[in-house]
Amino acid sequence: MTARNISRFWEWGRKIICVGRNYADHAKELKNAIPKEPVLFLKPPTAYVREGSPILVPLYTTNLHHEVELGVVIGKGGTAIPQSAAMEHVAGYALCLDMTARDIQDECKSKGLPWTMAKAFNTSCPVSEFIPKERIPDPAKVSLWLKVNNQLRQSGCTSQMIFSVPYLISYISDFITLEEGDLILTGTPKGVSAVQEHDELQAGIEDIVTMSFTVDRQDH
Repeated sequence: MTARNISRFWEWGRKIICVGRNYADHAKELKNAIPKEPVLFLKPPTAYVREGSPILVPLYTTNLHHEVELGVVIGKGGTAIPQSAAMEHVAGYALCLDMTARDIQDECKSKGLPWTMAKAFNTSCPVSEFIPKERIPDPAKVSLWLKVNNQLRQSGCTSQMIFSVPYLISYISDFITLEEGDLILTGTPKGVSAVQEHDELQAGIEDIVTMSFTVDRQDH
């Protein structure tokens, strides 16, 4: 088997593990309690979409929200990884969006149902180019931003995260074995809001990477 290229993790990585409510201000804006331990959910690899292809609004939602996040790309798998060794398992990073059908999520929450339809649909995980680990020496000190049609909607710093990257890697790996190519979405700062068909989304991590996507509607 040929060696897999980690810089194209979205082509072969097997899972996307997402952390909800990892910024206190975002938890508050959605009227959620500040979590005592990480809130986890999954997206399938079919959620990936890359620049040049649109974000598709699913037919069943009328309230699709953007959530800009730092993604952590796993380079070395493991189970029960101690926090002290967690960063050895990181190959690099990616700028990611966790697109969320907020009306569906609210409905699921009110009924005590899983969030799958709100979070896991096709094109729900736009990703940037792979960012080698050395370009982000400290993942707890990077700024993220997102604009819709050139209007700034989200701006935050990973220093605001409730649970750090090493903590998340350790916590997740206690229950879910991490594998090479997996992506961890680390949560979003406040400022999430709805997008409409034909909107232009631009997002960035400081001067390290930017990406842009248009929003389209699923046609069938």
